[in-house]
Amino acid sequence: MKIRHLATIMASVLIGLSSCDDTTESIGLSLTDKVDHLSISSSVFEATTRSVAVNSVISRSSKGYLGRIKDPETGALITGDFMTQFHCMEGYHLTSLDSIVSKDDAGRIIADSCELRLFYTSYYGDSLASMKLTLYELDHPMLENQTYYSDFSPLEQGYVREDGLQKSKAYTLVNTAEYKNKQKEDDYVNNICIRLNEPYTSKSGETYNNYGTYVLRTFYDHPEYFANSFTFTKNVIPGFFLKMTGGLGSMAYITAPQLNIYYRMYVKSDSISDRLTLFSGTEEVLQTTTVNNDAATIDQLVNDNSCTYIKSPSGIFTEVTIPIDDIIKGHEKDTINTAKIVFNRINNEQASVYTLPTPSTLLMVETDSVASFFEKGKLANNKQTYLSTYSAASNNYSFNNIGSLILAMHHAREAGKRTDPEWESHHPNWNKVMLVPVTTNYTTYNYSTLLTEVANNMALTSTRLVGGSTPVQINVIYSKFE
Repeated sequence: MKIRHLATIMASVLIGLSSCDDTTESIGLSLTDKVDHLSISSSVFEATTRSVAVNSVISRSSKGYLGRIKDPETGALITGDFMTQFHCMEGYHLTSLDSIVSKDDAGRIIADSCELRLFYTSYYGDSLASMKLTLYELDHPMLENQTYYSDFSPLEQGYVREDGLQKSKAYTLVNTAEYKNKQKEDDYVNNICIRLNEPYTSKSGETYNNYGTYVLRTFYDHPEYFANSFTFTKNVIPGFFLKMTGGLGSMAYITAPQLNIYYRMYVKSDSISDRLTLFSGTEEVLQTTTVNNDAATIDQLVNDNSCTYIKSPSGIFTEVTIPIDDIIKGHEKDTINTAKIVFNRINNEQASVYTLPTPSTLLMVETDSVASFFEKGKLANNKQTYLSTYSAASNNYSFNNIGSLILAMHHAREAGKRTDPEWESHHPNWNKVMLVPVTTNYTTYNYSTLLTEVANNMALTSTRLVGGSTPVQINVIYSKFE
């Protein structure tokens, strides 16, 4: 048997064994052919962990989060405010002006009514909790080529038009009156409806009977503004910012903001039909969520050394210090076949129907690379970045082989010290990684499933991990030929 083939087979066997059993001290020479002199050894090391407060994460998402809730386990308040722009399809067109029935006494086109509907397919909390929001019209659009974090508030940063449209809305997530009337309709989707039928004054100073009339007349005056989403957001609707101003108990996961404008037109010389034109918040335009966490409670949790925390959106991550020196010492010429680390979850102490869900997926990424990973839209590569899915059966997150990461950290430190004796003090996070709650997207191509996106998890999640004052074990298996 060729030696390199034997090493490959043994590595596969050892990885399988380490995945089945965290105890590997008994694995040794008995697994090998003594003629080949393949020496296998294993060791257990201790990593330290701590909770780290995270003020913000990149907030761009296909969902918007709107509401205010209290974490039943920690008492922390979490508020989500939401900004949305609207997509204008290329080639957008309305019927000829002569065919419009909805006109005022002066013969000018008007909208019969206008509304913003915030459709959601899921939510957290009590669907009957009384909530209140305020809608603000943006003065100018937030830009696609900029990165916005979850602590960015369009209101505080001067994006809201001072004399623009404002509308307060009290709501519950389940609109009982509308739901009873439409619950039998197959296509009914729960939504928050904000009517925009009050008189509206544009930036040019012209007043319209409602916001929809402003949009319709703008089309007939300047159809070039509707050429695409860029010209539309720049010249017609920069966007709306929805800020929570009252209530506690629910958080809606907005999947489809939709601006509806209703009018009437002739379909035949003697027949009139109701018509609707709409603009939706989609992935083609910018949507962001502004997250406000209870800073005092976050600090209290971070200082709890009995465990570590993972909380999203933003909130708290867990940082892990890997004992690189201990793992490498005495094994400089060995091969690391596998290095496995498991983070066990601590069950919630309080039973509640509103307990925040456990994060489904964690990303392990070097601490100093967290920001660039998400800003550049990188993917986990199983070399220096890894994904782990929560296992309900074992109640943990398992990273089965971070050996390449350990070696990369070691080589980076050694290379740095050759040119800078103070390299470690200049790079204090050189042996640290962060556990970040994320969402992932996959696609199927040629019968293969490919990872296409890793993004910050903006949903409400929370869990505690064994750590803090309790070290976390790393099981390492080495091999070498003697």
